[in-house]
Amino acid sequence: MNPAATHRETRILDGDDLRRAVTRISHEIVERNQGAGALVVVGIQTGGVWIAELIAANITAIEPAREVALGTVDVSMYRDDLAIRPVVPAAPTDIPCDLTGATVVLVDNVLYTGRTVRAALEALNDHGRPRAVQLAVIVDRGHRELPIRPDYVGKNVPTHMADDVTVGPEGVVISTTMEVSAG
Repeated sequence: MNPAATHRETRILDGDDLRRAVTRISHEIVERNQGAGALVVVGIQTGGVWIAELIAANITAIEPAREVALGTVDVSMYRDDLAIRPVVPAAPTDIPCDLTGATVVLVDNVLYTGRTVRAALEALNDHGRPRAVQLAVIVDRGHRELPIRPDYVGKNVPTHMADDVTVGPEGVVISTTMEVSAG
């Protein structure tokens, strides 16, 4: 008997839930930093960019007198697993200013092992020495391999290692594929 695979998808946040989480995170960022004065919001290519754009827009709406600097970072060449993964640049890094002395809010869609965040921290150093780096994610799924903890989280979701978590404007979906024996 050959095992068969069964696929299950579970929506854990819908589009409205996701927008509320991003709005909450935006307010938490402003509160924690006593305003938006020295903030630079940087989205990790590709999953964190659109979320960073929403956060920056929300912060600007909260504090209209300040325009929040918004950037993107591609971590492809900074990964520590280059020997086992193909290098595929996602999109160019675009940091709009020198990060020296700034508080950088690094944004990604999902925090899993922490390796992408580690690579992003290294990439940011090419653009100055920030005063602080804070991490905002929509989903923290655990399974950390490095001692990295987010400052702002949309939702903590315990997952299995084989699960796939997809974050998009329409919400968050966990896809699980399980082998079941036929017969």
